[in-house]
Amino acid sequence: MQTDTHRYPAALDLVRFIERSPTSFHAVETARARLDPAGFAPHDEAEPFGHVPGALGYVVRGGGSIIAWRCGRKAPTQGGFRIIGAHTDSPNLRLKPRLARAREGYACLDVDVYGGVLLATWTDRDLGIAGRVLCDLGDGRIEARLVRLERPVARIPNLAIHLNREVNDKGLILNKHQHLGPVFDLGGTVETARVQVLDLVAAGAGVEPRNVVGHDLALFDLQPPRLAGTDDTFVYAPRLDNLAMCHAALAALLAAPPSEATAVVALFDHEEVGSLTARGADGTFLESVLGRLAGPEHDALPRALARSWMVSADMAHAVHPHFAELHDREHMPVLDQGPVIKTNFNQRYASDGDSSAAFRRACVEAGVPCQEFVNRPDLACGTTIGPISAARLGLRTVDVGNPMLSMHSIREMAASGDVQRMVDAMTVVLGGGVR
Repeated sequence: MQTDTHRYPAALDLVRFIERSPTSFHAVETARARLDPAGFAPHDEAEPFGHVPGALGYVVRGGGSIIAWRCGRKAPTQGGFRIIGAHTDSPNLRLKPRLARAREGYACLDVDVYGGVLLATWTDRDLGIAGRVLCDLGDGRIEARLVRLERPVARIPNLAIHLNREVNDKGLILNKHQHLGPVFDLGGTVETARVQVLDLVAAGAGVEPRNVVGHDLALFDLQPPRLAGTDDTFVYAPRLDNLAMCHAALAALLAAPPSEATAVVALFDHEEVGSLTARGADGTFLESVLGRLAGPEHDALPRALARSWMVSADMAHAVHPHFAELHDREHMPVLDQGPVIKTNFNQRYASDGDSSAAFRRACVEAGVPCQEFVNRPDLACGTTIGPISAARLGLRTVDVGNPMLSMHSIREMAASGDVQRMVDAMTVVLGGGVR
């Protein structure tokens, strides 16, 4: 079915975006595949670049983070920035450096837990391997190559209920070290198991095993994302948190009209593990790019930031039909009712009255509804890149997201109709319509 004839063309496009992005590295390449045909020019951080009215550009750091921009008609010191930030990474299982181990006659992948994984959902799934492989090709360079093994390589088998009689009453409890080794073969030693996996990975990268000198690899569910429900009402997909917001931000950047302000989309890796990395939101990436676009004057960046604001976009908790008591009853977002402004007075979210009002106005101009989420004060609240970016840059910031269910599961759920609503609101923001 063609995107432009579907009832939910934006949601169908999101499904395609997610399907092509099993890891943060693939998400960046998927973003580049959308930016390049639209005239966005790639820049190297090691080379100079700056503000040219109307110019389109982007820069990638570390393979997993990307910042793209459309320069405004005015210099940022006069027109300011309109920024949307999101993150490319999602909770998953990562392969350790030595790849495999042997257990009771089984060959198992050796994995670690990345982020806040809902562990039970990873059992009994057909798992592939994806990520990047670092290759020494003998010419003095180390080249990064993307890998995606599409066939079912491994599986984490559940324990039979006959051996775990209380599982339905007490829940499935998995030890991160003992119980998560996905089985991929029978017999052999740990050495042969590691060779087997290395051979697979090297073949996926198109090199000999001896050329592989490093890797950043993760497991992913081979079941594809799709639209579902009685009338394609829902999106069932892995990594909705937070590829859905990456997709919306990019779609808005491509759709937003030129304005006096410089439109910026910043998609960061490593949010799920705290962002304190070279390519995370708590690093220098955004500040460095904005500084170059602002201009060489010593006070150009703070002057530009004083005229700017940022939308931190990360998916939001919809009320669950079976666990409504875990929500603040007056602030319970529901699926298919539009973007959610997320507020936490202990600053786990960056929203305040000023920044929230600006986003509400953007929703009004876009003709979309807007919802509110406040975490129950007696329950711990998650956080986002919003407070990090706001503190690093002194930047007015609001935290928003589309409502979803099953957050951090291997397979998540959102409403198809909300996809376009968020794109529309973000398009208003990046178009400079709200100051």
